[in-house]
Parts: sequence; structure tokens; C-alpha cells
Amino acid sequence: MHSLLDRKKKEAGAELGLVEMPVDSLLGQPQKMWTCVGCMWVLLSSCLVAVCSFSFISPAWIVREKSKESVSFGLLWYCSESVYNCYTFGGLSSFADIPSGTWQTSAVLCSGGCVLLATSALLAIVTVFLPSGLCEKRICTLAGYMQTTSVFIMASGLLIYPFGLNSPLVQKYCGNSSIYHAADCQIGWGYMLAIVGVMLAVFLPFFSKYAPKESSSPTPIPAIL
Repeated sequence: MHSLLDRKKKEAGAELGLVEMPVDSLLGQPQKMWTCVGCMWVLLSSCLVAVCSFSFISPAWIVREKSKESVSFGLLWYCSESVYNCYTFGGLSSFADIPSGTWQTSAVLCSGGCVLLATSALLAIVTVFLPSGLCEKRICTLAGYMQTTSVFIMASGLLIYPFGLNSPLVQKYCGNSSIYHAADCQIGWGYMLAIVGVMLAVFLPFFSKYAPKESSSPTPIPAIL
């Protein structure tokens, strides 16, 4: 019954000079829309760059507060008595002054992961201004691979860092500390912030897969020939 009615409508439309044409044939290209997943991907990528960078420069990875001489250690410097008395291990000019070889490795891995994460966040922002198509999908895929690599690199740096607790400088303030044993010291907020940042960054590659814009389905409308 419905097919018979549709056939009659088409015949009537043909007699009047009406045919069905998709919207995109009239407008030139289909409408594009930015997905919610894409927005979340861009925002989360940008926020995690700030989180990981802040935790990287934080001097509070290992802390000792319940003592006459409080002290805290980070990747690049340490603080004694207060956060206003902080000293670099050597910085970029004398990288070898970092008291442990494992801390040097951890600094390289974490800094490299932050650079990759920042680059992928820039690529994610660029996709906002790109039209939907193959180029956008390739950039999203590239950013996803970079974020996957940065997660593995930074996670490796965080796992390696506690191996440096047996260095003489740490043992001077923390007592009989050893690998994965801080003795009189404890894990600081900087190290915990880095762990949370890496855990959240695990979701970024999955978001990048569904981040490209979606084309709205063309809707047939009648048009006069």
C-alpha cells in the first residue's frame, strides 16, 4: 500500500517537474559538525600538558616534613627547610650533577614525554580548524600515536625514579633509604600529580580515534528542475 502511494507521489511530482535532490547537492558539500568526543579530546590534551609540565618542574616528588630540617626532592632540584630555599641539581648546563643516574634517565624520559604530549595537543587544536576529510583523520591518528608513545615514556620515567632513592644525597636526609623504600621520607604531591596525569593520558589515544568531525546525513528535499 505504502509503495503504491509513494509511486503515485513520484509520478505526480514528475508531472509537476519536481524531483528529490539531497541537501549536499544544493549546498555543494555536506554540513560538518565537531563531535563532543573531539572537544573532550582537545580540552583533556591541553589540560594534561599543563599537569605533566607542572609536575615535571615540581620539587616535591619525595618529601620529609616531620623533622627539624624538612626537605623535598624533585627531578631537577631540591628544597630544604621551605620552598623558598630551593637549589637545582645542576640544570641543563650541568645535567650530570643530578645525584643519581636513574634520576637523570627519569628526567630525560619525563621531559621527552611532556614534549610529545605538548606536540600532540597542538595537533589536536589544529584539527579544530580543519575541514572533515582524510587530512584531519591522519592528523588525529598521528596525534593518537604520539600520545600513546608519551604515555609509555612518562610511565617508564615514573617507574625508574624510585631507583634513585639509594643515592647518598637522599640517604643523607631520609636515612637508610633504598630502591622503592624512602625510609624517613614519603611520596610528595608532585610525584602523585605526575601519576594521575599519566593515568588520565591513557584515555587520549582512544578519544583521538573518535575525534574527527562527522558529516551530517544528507536529507532528500524536493527541488524544481
